[in-house]
Amino acid sequence: MTTLPLAVRDSNTMLRRNLLRMRRYPSLTFMVIGMPVIFLLLFVYVFGGTLGNGLGGASGGRAAYANYVVPGILLMAIAGTAQGTAITVAMDMTEGIIARFRTMAIFRPSVLTGHVVGAVIQTMLGLAVVVGIALLVGFRPNANLVEWVAAAGVLAMTALALTSLSVALGLVAKTVESASNLPMPLVLLPFLGSGFVPTDSMPTAVRWFAEYQPFTPIMETLRGLLLGTGIGANAIGAAAWCAAITVLSFWWAKSRYNRNTAR
Repeated sequence: MTTLPLAVRDSNTMLRRNLLRMRRYPSLTFMVIGMPVIFLLLFVYVFGGTLGNGLGGASGGRAAYANYVVPGILLMAIAGTAQGTAITVAMDMTEGIIARFRTMAIFRPSVLTGHVVGAVIQTMLGLAVVVGIALLVGFRPNANLVEWVAAAGVLAMTALALTSLSVALGLVAKTVESASNLPMPLVLLPFLGSGFVPTDSMPTAVRWFAEYQPFTPIMETLRGLLLGTGIGANAIGAAAWCAAITVLSFWWAKSRYNRNTAR
């Protein structure tokens, strides 16, 4: 069998392995959805009235804030899935299954491909649930079908980037416990961007970081697509950040995986 059919066959096998794990352990998916939903309810129903008035004047209120905060919540959900991916990769590396794979005639990168594609699928399913709950609590997008498809593409692109990074972090981690901690800064980035308040309300140093970190152009692109706000150069920035993170992370993960399995 030539290299390409072998790669496709083995990558498909590893993908099925990860999808079966997702089905057998649904608590992992519920945990991924749970934290963003809790933050959504907290910010909309506890802080939404005050923060929404700050966004839209006296007529803003909770409804305006529900619309504003959802893109940041969606990125939190993606980051939470990335954390779970790092844990499963670290489990594979420390529990002996990789040693078994090493003795088999398989396409070596297929293990990584299965983790990445499986996690992206899990992420998109989780995001659909989060969007559904957001609609119930007052999120009112005005996007048409094309804009919804484009927004889904932005979310998938972001999920691919953060999942690739989390796979690399899982390979770097020496224990499962440390793997759960390494992706934690990703969960915090929406707070240090435009996820919960506009960046122009921040002190100068914080505002500079918030405007130039990867998550801000992604969130602003999602707002533009779903709510009709201006996108400007944010779409280009979002695509550039996601492409760079994906390529560098997959290269890092592949080199670490080859080094670990060569022992």
